[in-house]
Amino acid sequence: MTQFGIFSVGDIAPDPVTGRAPTEHERLQRMVETALRAEAAGLDVYATGEHHNRPFVTSSPTTLLGYVAARTSRIVLSTSTTLITTNDPVKIAEDYATLQHLAGGRVDLMMGRGNTGPVYPWFGKDIRDGIALAVENYALLHRLWREDVVDWEGRFRTPLQSFTSTPRPLDDVPPFVWHGSIRSPEIAEQAAFYGDGFFHNNIFWPAEHTARLIDLYRQRFAHHGHGTPEQAIVGLGGQVFMRRNSQDARREFEPYFAKSAVYGGGPSLEETMRRTPLSVGSPQEVIDRTLTFRETFGDYQRQLFNVDGMGLPHKAALEQIDFLGEEVVPVLRREFALGRPADVPDAPLHPAVRS
Repeated sequence: MTQFGIFSVGDIAPDPVTGRAPTEHERLQRMVETALRAEAAGLDVYATGEHHNRPFVTSSPTTLLGYVAARTSRIVLSTSTTLITTNDPVKIAEDYATLQHLAGGRVDLMMGRGNTGPVYPWFGKDIRDGIALAVENYALLHRLWREDVVDWEGRFRTPLQSFTSTPRPLDDVPPFVWHGSIRSPEIAEQAAFYGDGFFHNNIFWPAEHTARLIDLYRQRFAHHGHGTPEQAIVGLGGQVFMRRNSQDARREFEPYFAKSAVYGGGPSLEETMRRTPLSVGSPQEVIDRTLTFRETFGDYQRQLFNVDGMGLPHKAALEQIDFLGEEVVPVLRREFALGRPADVPDAPLHPAVRS
């Protein structure tokens, strides 16, 4: 089974039509509302990023996800980035094990380095050590969740002597980890070495670039003895905006696209849609486009869509979730199941969630 869900980076941007931006309080409350709407719509995953700088409000993912966990019962809660570089791996181990217990196992993480250079010195780190930090910190985190007593010494933090991270993971099964990257083969290798998932948030990248990294991960996953390349655990990102017909969708989305901090000033909407996973159109067009991902990247386990941010009205974001739940995801689930080899694993879930 492939999981389908939504992710948010938690940005604050003015609506280019009205000129008004939400307050931090409004943005956080709206993120909670989108998570609740995602569960009500029958989606599988809600994920949030981690940022420590404006214009973002997602500096404390465990707080946000813990609050959402208390108000939901089924949806899997994930990060769309946990900063493995600037967070202490001991604190990650403690925080997410606690969240895992409180959410009944409905928790996993996506490790990443982030995309904001100034964050590193704020936490006493050097961006030039980004890859080395990701490798060393995750090696420690992996042990903290699997060994009751850890003796450890590395380059970037003080040594540990006879240390036990508490609480222990729920039923001694750590949260599943995805390693997220859009350009770094070292991170694809790290995911493959541990047999973890690899998530490519290919939201801004052409398919051929994404395919190269995913293929590298699949081949190295097999090399390290975790299964065949086809059995590797792959996740993809995307962005959608839907209306009943494509003309209305593109007309409504265009001003947000043009003023976006990431899209604005670059290629046209049509060119961006052609070269990246951005899908703006009718529900059927989103279905058709998403099905091409499977053709390009093989069977995969998680598909997350971005539906908010960029100053888009909150009502429009909720409407995207409704489109996904009512019209898009049911078709994608059915189509993704057709011809899926029996030995391709389902999306990972904690045993407490599967039971």
